[in-house]
Amino acid sequence: MQELARKLIHLIFGLAIVGMVLVLDHTTATAVLACGLFIGIILIDLILRGYTIPVFSAVVNYVDRCDPLPGKGAFYFAVSALTCVILFPVPVVIPALVTLAVLDGVATIAGTRFGRTCIYNGKSAEGTVAGIFVTFLVLLLFMSVPGALIVAVIAGIIELFSPVDDNLVIPVSICILLTVIPVLI
Repeated sequence: MQELARKLIHLIFGLAIVGMVLVLDHTTATAVLACGLFIGIILIDLILRGYTIPVFSAVVNYVDRCDPLPGKGAFYFAVSALTCVILFPVPVVIPALVTLAVLDGVATIAGTRFGRTCIYNGKSAEGTVAGIFVTFLVLLLFMSVPGALIVAVIAGIIELFSPVDDNLVIPVSICILLTVIPVLI
């Protein structure tokens, strides 16, 4: 239940950032992400110093993995989202952020529930395939069929094998891919 809640928050948080980037102009979206990241850093610092922040501390305590950095996943997601918004155009950023929000959440939920075939590092074939498939379907709202398929598969491979936290590398990697091969969009 804890992992399900964590991944649902991941999905909602990610898609909320996508909605914000879609609706707001570039400067405002950048400012909101930067301010959100700054506030997040302050909240993390307060928790590390032993303070209890209403609601935030309760959510972090319930859904966070045993990690020395509270809210690490959300922090990394915000850092990569801000990086993408600063460095890449919106038509490239949207599919990248959607990919992370959907792929990571679905792969973990499906893998936890239906995973039987371990591929690598505790991740299952069933979770990976489900994540890629659902991500492909959602990306069709933003991209061509070949582009959505290529992005979903590449992101699935990155999610499966990356030694670096996928919240950091998936969005930036997909932004680079879509910048280098713009016909995928």
